[in-house]
Amino acid sequence: MKAYEFPVKVTSDRRLVLPDSLSELLPINQVARVILLVSEPTDAAEQAFWSRLTAEQFLAGYSETDAIYDRI
Repeated sequence: MKAYEFPVKVTSDRRLVLPDSLSELLPINQVARVILLVSEPTDAAEQAFWSRLTAEQFLAGYSETDAIYDRI
């Protein structure tokens, strides 16, 4: 497996624009894995949103049957 690191532009319609030089290296009609890294939010409202979403997703995996482990 090969890995390429490169900056991409996010367009106003939220599409990623790959550099032409990279597009020439990509295999045609094959599946590629993508890891997307973005800067941490600096806006307080956005940070609160991500904190809330993280907590919701974490608690979604919690079952009432797990409550037995909370009792001591």
